[in-house]
Amino acid sequence: MNKNEKILVTRPVLPDFEVYSSYVKRIFDSKWLTNQGPLHQEFEGKLKELIGNDDITLFCNGHMALEAMLKSYNFKKGSEVITTPYTFISTINAIVNNGLKPVFCDIKLDDFTIDETKIGSLITDKTVAIMPVHVYGFPCNVEAIDKIAKKHNLKVFYDGAHAFGVTINGKSIYNYGDATMASFHSTKLFHTIEGGMVVGNDGYLHDHLTILKNFGINEKTTLVEESGFNAKMNEFACAMGLSLLPELDRIIETRKEKVELYYDLLESNKGIDTFKPKEGVKWNYSYFPVIINDESGITRDELFEALQEENIFSRKYFYPLCSDNDYTKVKEKDIKNARYASEHVLSLPLYPDLEDEQIKYICETINNKVKVLKK
Repeated sequence: MNKNEKILVTRPVLPDFEVYSSYVKRIFDSKWLTNQGPLHQEFEGKLKELIGNDDITLFCNGHMALEAMLKSYNFKKGSEVITTPYTFISTINAIVNNGLKPVFCDIKLDDFTIDETKIGSLITDKTVAIMPVHVYGFPCNVEAIDKIAKKHNLKVFYDGAHAFGVTINGKSIYNYGDATMASFHSTKLFHTIEGGMVVGNDGYLHDHLTILKNFGINEKTTLVEESGFNAKMNEFACAMGLSLLPELDRIIETRKEKVELYYDLLESNKGIDTFKPKEGVKWNYSYFPVIINDESGITRDELFEALQEENIFSRKYFYPLCSDNDYTKVKEKDIKNARYASEHVLSLPLYPDLEDEQIKYICETINNKVKVLKK
């Protein structure tokens, strides 16, 4: 390998050029570029088969899918949504942009997802929903969260941006809660260049979301039924999705092989904590987070800089916490685990094209900087 070549934290997966070109040819032949064209319908249909759910709506990106998902329930302005500070800012902006207030619940350090045991104490008479995040593709405790929501008559919306392909006991992670958002951004293991979807579980969403994402226009009546936005997925994005979908299993399996090599090479290092999915979970290996723990003799930020000096580009993911923004600040004591994760986690490079020699170089560099070997 060339040590002068940058090892980036992620690289997009691209399909066979001829396969993608065949779909593009169909677009040129039909001259139907957007507004739920034939490729849109085909892609949506294949996703329904994969997930086992007919209530699927495609969007131009994951963030607009989140915003529309919340907007479709027409919650009273100022209502509260319990969520996690350990997520990408899109999660919080979708709540705020709908006139709702995020209430931050701490996370668990064994999988970085919302601590369901702390949700109950945050529920007030203003709470209307819980919005957990399947962080790094690790599923939240969906059954416990469902019980809490039913007890207090709350909706559950999952941010599943990282979770495409994840199952629990054979069931798609997207079939839990009232609705879940998926992101198909180019940095994800499966993508449509830019894109997203909402999977509903109460039979309510698809028709409503289709209106919302088309400026609020009901195509069946041509009437503008409510304020909406332009958030439709175009045919070229659908072509990318259709090209990559048959490769999903191979992509996940290849990522799994890379992660298992990481496990082997970092196992002896006492200063590095790695994470594995819980029983019954089929993980998608969407990211490879590690904690630079307090025994490492080096801070996360110091290791981050040291890796960059060797042309290895990791990511402080997630940093800073979403609760640190001026419009979302909360008391420090309420989110101590999230704070710890934000200051100690590095996401290491992971993608199918990452060479084994590059992983060995990354781990060798880490082990040379974090010299705390297990006995």
